[in-house]
Amino acid sequence: MGSLAFVLPLLPGKTDADRAAMESCWKGDRKAEFEAARRRVGITREAVFIQKTPGGDLVVVYVEGPDLDSSFKELATSQEPMDRWFREHVREVHGIALEEGFDPPEQVLDFRS
Repeated sequence: MGSLAFVLPLLPGKTDADRAAMESCWKGDRKAEFEAARRRVGITREAVFIQKTPGGDLVVVYVEGPDLDSSFKELATSQEPMDRWFREHVREVHGIALEEGFDPPEQVLDFRS
């Protein structure tokens, strides 16, 4: 099982839009479609947090799945309506085009007790 955590900036004025969209995926009208989309691409866990900073708001994302490279490639290229909506949302609130690829962060420490 792979796991990955990363941070994305929120564009100015987009925090509330992101919060509303993620809440709709978590416990709102997009929940069933979002969960089905994540199962289809092999993501078994996804958690998103909004972090306020003096330099602007950030989103902290944590995902788990057996093959995250494949999962991200599928999300970036899928023509399923939920995946297309998600890519457009990420472009709108983060300014990032998922279809152009995703450079994962470099892990430099992993302590476990």
